[in-house]
Amino acid sequence: MLDPSAPPGAAAPDLARVTFRRIQRHMSPGIALSGKFAGQGAVEAGASGCEVLLSDGRSVLDFGSYAVTLLGHRNPAVVAEVRRQLDVMPTSTRSLANPVSALAAERVSEYLGGGLNRVYFGINGADAVEAAVKLARLATGRRVVVAVEGGYHGKSLGALGLTHHDRFRDGLDGLLDGVRHVAADDPEAVARVTAEADVAAVVFEPVQGENGVRPLETEVLRRWSADARRAGAFTVSDEIQCGLRRCGDRSVALAAGIEVDAVLLGKPLGGGVVPVSALVCSDALYEPLLKDPFRHTATFGGHPLATAAVPAALTEIEAAAGNGVELAGLMERGLRRLREDNPGLVADVRGRGLLWGVDFTGTELAGEVQMGLARRGLLVSPCLSRPRTLRLLPPLVAGPAEVDRAMAVLDEALKEAGAAWGGQS
Repeated sequence: MLDPSAPPGAAAPDLARVTFRRIQRHMSPGIALSGKFAGQGAVEAGASGCEVLLSDGRSVLDFGSYAVTLLGHRNPAVVAEVRRQLDVMPTSTRSLANPVSALAAERVSEYLGGGLNRVYFGINGADAVEAAVKLARLATGRRVVVAVEGGYHGKSLGALGLTHHDRFRDGLDGLLDGVRHVAADDPEAVARVTAEADVAAVVFEPVQGENGVRPLETEVLRRWSADARRAGAFTVSDEIQCGLRRCGDRSVALAAGIEVDAVLLGKPLGGGVVPVSALVCSDALYEPLLKDPFRHTATFGGHPLATAAVPAALTEIEAAAGNGVELAGLMERGLRRLREDNPGLVADVRGRGLLWGVDFTGTELAGEVQMGLARRGLLVSPCLSRPRTLRLLPPLVAGPAEVDRAMAVLDEALKEAGAAWGGQS
């Protein structure tokens, strides 16, 4: 029997069994079941580039990981910076100034531009969302926040007030009050809300990820931004999933000429090695922290190990950006062809850059396809708010061979599911 004190991987044949037992007993049976489903009974044991090594010796192609591994797994440059920091000073006193987080803040601000001079670092995406909303309310003295139907901004109690999905909100009282959700395709929505209420901020994802990968119309976002500014409200672009070249641009909103007061970043910001998020904003939105820097702090916000990864991650992302353009074209052509070949199974294909959603004609069908992909060694991410949609999130470091492999596996899984469902393939 595997020694409970032994490190993961110490006895590969027993690793999966012991891991699932521990998750069931001490974490969640549902997480254990989901992991068994994705790994076909195996657990992750190592990773490099586009591949994840499983405990049974198989290797799977990772086009999932919920958009974190934009640079693939264990990017050498990012790992080297984190390791160097680990050897020098892995934590911070929080009393003395830390040059590592200061450099990271400068690099992120310069990377985005757009007059976004101030940076607040968090650990996960919800940290950045909560910071943005809190500062907007403090800076304006207002309570109302406009968010978008179908939007996802995290599950912490404050961020969940903006997230628009009953699955995550049901049974909870005390969510962030004063939130008005508006239709994603309504250009007049912000003007109407600001005419009847004092709005602190308008928060949106330029490409909704969890809602089935839905790019919002640029002209609608421009109108919302203009109307928010006229009303004295801040505009916040949540690009935790779609930013940092995932959808082609450093910032989707800024590249489209949408005036925003803040861009929220996360997921690949730590290079797929360490967790870190950032609120990157204007002086005006940051004003409450210029007056009192201790008004919003976190013990591990701007942690040296996390922020050591940031400059290296940005450099590596830019170095691979050209490859991302080629991959995006291959993904779009392959997925649109897949839809044309399977009209009874694939309802729609949506996306931009390296963020794509395949919308199936039913939720159970999507589950069957995902199971087929797992059996064939392709890891994808289901959309949490729209389970009939599967996301494909290839890393920038993938090549044409990996895209071809993913398309072939997806086609096989579709044909298998179609035959089982009596559909056409």
